[in-house]
Amino acid sequence: MTDCFSAPGLLNFEQALSNMLASIKPIGFDDCETVTIENALGRVLAQDINSPLNVPPHDNSAMDGYAFAFESLISTDCLTLVGRSMAGQPYQGVCQAGQCIRIMTGGKMPLGCDTVEMQENCDLLISKTEAPQTEAAKTEAPQTEAAKTEVQQNEQKQTVRFSGKKLLGSHVRYAGEDIQNGQKVFNKEHRLTAIDIGVLASLGIALVKVIRKLNVALIATGDELKTPGQTLTQGDIFESNRYVLSAMLNKLNVNVIDFGVIEDDFQAIKSAFEQADLQADAVISSGGVSVGDADYTKDVLDELGEIDFWKIAMKPGKPFAFGHLKNSIFFGLPGNPVSALVTFHQLALPGLLKLQQCEAQKRIHLKVKTTTDLRKSPGRMDLQRGILSINEKGENVVTSTGAQGSGILSSLSKANCYIVLPSSQGKVFAGEMVTVQMFDQYLS
Repeated sequence: MTDCFSAPGLLNFEQALSNMLASIKPIGFDDCETVTIENALGRVLAQDINSPLNVPPHDNSAMDGYAFAFESLISTDCLTLVGRSMAGQPYQGVCQAGQCIRIMTGGKMPLGCDTVEMQENCDLLISKTEAPQTEAAKTEAPQTEAAKTEVQQNEQKQTVRFSGKKLLGSHVRYAGEDIQNGQKVFNKEHRLTAIDIGVLASLGIALVKVIRKLNVALIATGDELKTPGQTLTQGDIFESNRYVLSAMLNKLNVNVIDFGVIEDDFQAIKSAFEQADLQADAVISSGGVSVGDADYTKDVLDELGEIDFWKIAMKPGKPFAFGHLKNSIFFGLPGNPVSALVTFHQLALPGLLKLQQCEAQKRIHLKVKTTTDLRKSPGRMDLQRGILSINEKGENVVTSTGAQGSGILSSLSKANCYIVLPSSQGKVFAGEMVTVQMFDQYLS
């Protein structure tokens, strides 16, 4: 399906994406494995995670200070200190009316207490028969049972004077305030982040069921391509696509199977695709999806699978192939570095996420002013590379990275967003509003 502004024969980008996603069948939730949380970063959950406990598990103090019953300070500003509650060493008794408990951050709230006052608003009054204590001595946890007993006895001789306004429930963290027992914390299909791993640890969860890792094969084709470290001869270039794509795939936490660079030879390309199809869930190639005399990829794929070769109304990245081999799905990317990266990010990546049973994250779009003129002719959606920043007025603005050719990979390296210009758009002048799509974690 094309729109009235697309060049004849070009497929609308949104329609191409929709068609592709509709034909991808995700791997099943039963195709999973159990891993430790130390090895779960970037993995996709195969089950919902419900909390087995409250977080925090009990009421505790958010401040170093003194815990007490709020009603105890209605008619007085002084309370008798009768004990202490440290993190991991709670006060064992009950705080009565007129009493208070020394409490440290994270310390369990003693029975009978409902409020905490920070130590900065309290004065510790010591009896005349007792030598003054240093602040370190007042706060340091005693190391022996005899020392603990002595501190308890001394504290029973002390009075705390409270100043300032008191509020019921001040500086108390309540049980389940963060996460409640039985609450759903993560849905299956959720990809675990570093912070998520910490949340799982806080729940006492050591093992999780995750979707098995995808196996993704990478193939580059072209006689002119050389691997970094080799010597270039006349007409050669260094191949970069596999390195960019492999780095992005690593963020998906998949197994990358790198077939290297395959010469422009029908049998060599056919053999590589046959082996890749046997080993991988998805095969990604770069180069050979155009119509050049040496582009054998199309002929190979016509023989091995059901592949659609699309010319998409987008720039960069008009040539794109998608379809199914016997055992895997296939993404055919253009050979030019920027075109390969953009089509992978905009088309192949969403396809891999669906295959992986991963919940999709919406990309962030903003309306901002451009500080530079942008060259554009109607006909294709254009994803130009830009740098979003804040000007002296505090406004979000975007600036082009410069030359936008499909071979200028540095235009992406400098950028932090796409400038998304619709197919109907013509030239844009500085000061006009444009839409930007922020780079996500796969391009960061």
